[in-house]
Amino acid sequence: QVQLVESGGGLVQAGGSLRLSCAISERTASSTAMAWFRQAQGEEREFVAAISSLATTIKYADSVKGRFTISRDNAKNTVYLQMNSLKPEDTAVYSCAARRANYPTLYANDYIYWGQGTQVTVSS
Repeated sequence: QVQLVESGGGLVQAGGSLRLSCAISERTASSTAMAWFRQAQGEEREFVAAISSLATTIKYADSVKGRFTISRDNAKNTVYLQMNSLKPEDTAVYSCAARRANYPTLYANDYIYWGQGTQVTVSS
């Protein structure tokens, strides 16, 4: 059973930065595509960013392009989400997800392993 543990959330002012981390429990990270999703209170979960197993393919939601960067370090079994120029509308619970495939998708149903989520709050 793969376990994912997020960290790095918190409260930040608009324009600030945060870096989220997602630790993966097993050493098959190099064959696992990863993604970040977020869910604001009262809203549906939405795709944020995804990265292929060897980081050769990266996808972003239009709302975060140019501000967020997804990356991974397979030696450390960790995926990161660097978030810059944060806006109040970025406030949400951010969750990382994994799928048993090399190629990432934008669809939550394609991911079978999920972390518990970490709260990101951006004040205006």
